[in-house]
Amino acid sequence: MRYQVESTKGVSIAMLMIICWAGLLTFLLAGYTIRPFSPLTYLFVAIQTHLFTGLFITAHDAMHGVVSRNKKVNKLIGQICATLFVFNSYKRLFPKHHEHHRFVKSEKDPDYYEGNFFMWYFHFMKQYVTVWQIVLAAITFNILTLVVPQLNVILYWVVPSLLSTFQLFYFGTYLPHKGEHAENNVHYSRSQKKNHLWAFLTCYFFGYHYEHHHAPGTPWWQLYKVKEANPTEW
Repeated sequence: MRYQVESTKGVSIAMLMIICWAGLLTFLLAGYTIRPFSPLTYLFVAIQTHLFTGLFITAHDAMHGVVSRNKKVNKLIGQICATLFVFNSYKRLFPKHHEHHRFVKSEKDPDYYEGNFFMWYFHFMKQYVTVWQIVLAAITFNILTLVVPQLNVILYWVVPSLLSTFQLFYFGTYLPHKGEHAENNVHYSRSQKKNHLWAFLTCYFFGYHYEHHHAPGTPWWQLYKVKEANPTEW
């Protein structure tokens, strides 16, 4: 199954994701007074975490060429979203992600690891985090704290970026690929039961992971349709 990339819709959704992430972050860093006992304080952490995850999902869609028909625009949006996701390298992510699809749950799969949750998460992060990324993040943190409150930077930039890596790993890698799979499960991928609201909130429908491997050319915002067309539970 191959989604026919629309000329503007994918770009519009990607730009909306970037604008929502940047707009809320700007407000939270410069215009929001943190109140420790206010539920809004922590709701904003959750929303910003979800938007960080959305940046990575958008970069992921670009890796599959489904953000824009124009290859240059598609790649540029992927690079922007990967960079905004705390200086991730699109150039580094691209080949590794396609190796994951090509060699899923094998020794050549960079996302797979035979171990418990925390060891697997450490292995997963080691594949993608670089020294330069950490250096750039540290520089950015120190620059931001010169002009906005440090607690705001920690709570709304640092914490959500870290939480989103757990969100992506847990719902998009660990749950789908852990344990044994049925012999006829050619993608070695488990899928969430059909619940589109929960699937969106947890990881932009990537809990429908068998469906993603079955139709990798489908953007995140169309993935629920693949689930509708594939009622089999894995």
